[in-house]
Amino acid sequence: MKVFKKLFNASLAIVLACSALLPQVAVANATSLTIVSELRPAWKRNFNPFNSSHRLPTTMQFIYEPLIVFNELQGGKPVYRLATDHWFSKDLKTLTFVIRENVTWSDGEPFTADDVIFSMRLAMRNKALDVRGIAEDIESVSRVGRHKVEIKLNKVDAGLDIRIVRAPIVPKHIFSKIKPEDIPSFDNPHPVGTGPFTEVTMFNWSVYVQCRNPYYYDNKELDIDCLKSPVVNNNAELLKAAIKGRLDWTSSFIPDIEDVLLSKNQSTKYWFPAAGTASFMVNFKTPNANNRKAFNNINFRRAFSMAIDRERVVQEAGSGYWSVNRYPSGLGDQFKPWANGTTQNFYKKYNTYDITGAKLLLAEAGFRDFDGDGFVENPDGSAIKFDILVPNGWSDHVAATEIGIEGLRSIGINAGIALPEFGELTDLVKEADYDAQFTNYFAGATPHHYYHSGFHSSQMNKARFAGHHNVDLMLDKLIDAFNRTTDQNKREEVMHRIQERIGSQQVIMPVISSNFNYQYDDISFTGWFNAENPGGIPVIHPDIPERLLHVLSLKPVPKEEQSKKI
Repeated sequence: MKVFKKLFNASLAIVLACSALLPQVAVANATSLTIVSELRPAWKRNFNPFNSSHRLPTTMQFIYEPLIVFNELQGGKPVYRLATDHWFSKDLKTLTFVIRENVTWSDGEPFTADDVIFSMRLAMRNKALDVRGIAEDIESVSRVGRHKVEIKLNKVDAGLDIRIVRAPIVPKHIFSKIKPEDIPSFDNPHPVGTGPFTEVTMFNWSVYVQCRNPYYYDNKELDIDCLKSPVVNNNAELLKAAIKGRLDWTSSFIPDIEDVLLSKNQSTKYWFPAAGTASFMVNFKTPNANNRKAFNNINFRRAFSMAIDRERVVQEAGSGYWSVNRYPSGLGDQFKPWANGTTQNFYKKYNTYDITGAKLLLAEAGFRDFDGDGFVENPDGSAIKFDILVPNGWSDHVAATEIGIEGLRSIGINAGIALPEFGELTDLVKEADYDAQFTNYFAGATPHHYYHSGFHSSQMNKARFAGHHNVDLMLDKLIDAFNRTTDQNKREEVMHRIQERIGSQQVIMPVISSNFNYQYDDISFTGWFNAENPGGIPVIHPDIPERLLHVLSLKPVPKEEQSKKI
């Protein structure tokens, strides 16, 4: 028996050693796509899908595949992934998903409806794990037969399907072994997922590589073997690498792209479809703090908005790619058909550059320079001095903020800029431990995603978008009301009331309607989304569901064809 054990152990060691070599051989000959999905100074090995601030940018979609991708560029058309169908009951109080059969986790364990139920219940039982704010609408989750998941709602929410499919679906056989309270701090360094790229074959602070999931159910449609993610600190570094042809897929702001990039690397292409909006916002929480006293005064916020030279931001910070945003609620050009014209005209003056008018508003509200230092103080004489947060390396947002600060200082508001790393900024905003920020927003198939993520009180500790922490229960009710009906006329009426509510309070200071920044190099791959092939939102940024569809559409160019292109 001892001899047998020795032989068995020796054989097992040989098998493991050989198997360890296999991925390295595969990677050496792999079709690898080099991407820049987020600007960071260093990588930390964290693939925790419940840690939205610090997880690696290729965690969602590529490791944890969604139930459905609602293609926003195609009117929210559902593209089924881990689910094969879904529907609401007639009373809109029950949502049913049909779960795809014969799907396997990347460790060989079967994926089932129980994994979906387990993941939903995690969100329901632990607020820190409800990263999409879905729990408040769910009464219960249960399995119906072998392959259906039935979700009972405690209120009508016809948009819950769009939100719920953005929540992580994780393996029960792994996450059930971790205490729920410990999950947020779990780094998940060796992820097990259902997505196309689950095998981490290389990892250090400067680059990591994810390769093909051997059990991926859609491997026949996948022609890319690996994703390679090098560290890139900022847009300037990205531009240098792109000029040298070292990047396949990026989504970065590059000013004067025709001159600074395309003239130097003609294999680079770009497409700038219309996107959401970007605004300044201030933190309403703890109004007794000196800066917050000012922030909670509507005339101060209106003066702040009027000090922003939006045309200059568009031309100088946005290289003319953007357009001016004077929508009182920040709605943006992408959703122009939903705009409330009456509200827009009434509050337009507060979202138009007017230094004289801004100074007058401040004076009328009692903000004066009591100590003669050139900057206004609160009516009680307390100082006002704050920094506006912008993620480090986001050069276009930095430039926009600097223009905004110039305008603020010209009306006597003592504002500066702070450049934390993205994850740190997100944590500060969620915890209301900051004064002001400049941020972009999610868009969506309708404006609801923008309003829900940016203004609903349930989202104020979820991400940076609702970081103003302005709890308005009436606004919550209006945002919720949109998905209480499928009647288009009623939905439009609700949207108009939402815009009036936000505009009348100047909750944010809208600046620009933006575009999706997207570049690709067509030397090595074809099938890229572009104006001729508008397959979906084309950016590689974290948690853009359509990027899964994008990577499945790519095909490698044969080596002999690549040499002809160079």
